[in-house]
Amino acid sequence: MTEQEASAEAVTTFADLHRAPAPLLLPNAWDHASAAALAARGFAAIGTTSLGVAAAAGLPDGAAATRDATLSLALALGNGPFLLSVDTEGGFSDDPDEVAQVARELAAVGAVGINLEDGRPDGTLAPAGLHAAKIAAVKAAVPGLFVNARTDTYWLGGGERDSDGAGPETRRRLDAYQQAGADGVFVPGLSEPPRIAALVKTLDVPLNILYSPTGPTVPALGDLGVRRISLGSLLYRRALGAALETVAEIRAGRPVKGVAPTYAEVQALV
Repeated sequence: MTEQEASAEAVTTFADLHRAPAPLLLPNAWDHASAAALAARGFAAIGTTSLGVAAAAGLPDGAAATRDATLSLALALGNGPFLLSVDTEGGFSDDPDEVAQVARELAAVGAVGINLEDGRPDGTLAPAGLHAAKIAAVKAAVPGLFVNARTDTYWLGGGERDSDGAGPETRRRLDAYQQAGADGVFVPGLSEPPRIAALVKTLDVPLNILYSPTGPTVPALGDLGVRRISLGSLLYRRALGAALETVAEIRAGRPVKGVAPTYAEVQALV
């Protein structure tokens, strides 16, 4: 099998995971070790977390400041034993051609999918037409790349809700993104089961939901029709929290709880 054939097969496999009987649970890594450890636990597909990448580099998340760090991580992970989807924030530009170039570079190093969000760092939403143009440009440049189009209407407050669904603004945006060629859509912050089920019925592409420890379980989301469940920055934040808890226990003279990989186990991830 040629490299080009292998790449095409990987893209098809990733898309097929969104149509499997069980929803795709996509954990999000922030470096090589976290991705390798997740792959070793049997996850066939892994995403990246923009917050984890940004925080690790000492940069703000969602501010188009991590283009180089994101590409560098994709280069390190693209040939791993898993399918890689990359969080590209808003594409690191408001120029659709520049966003398409980012997509080309990611596909060239082995990424099979990207997340592309319409939220902006100032708390506003990008015009739906602009975001749709970015999606269309990416699909024209790299037709096989799985574009997961994210709308932040719930997180940023623009998605006014009605009694039987996610709200007209959310649906308007998702419809525009589907028409532009999005392969899936993502509505972080949406967690009410009736609204999720109602939204699924209006879509032609798979719905991605951000997992919340206080929201529906993975099986419950699958029963609602959700086809992809992302963990976002949760694993990164939990890892940081575990580090802080551990050092606090040590400083207080208490025994350290929890499980930590051994030195040799971490070395084996390389």
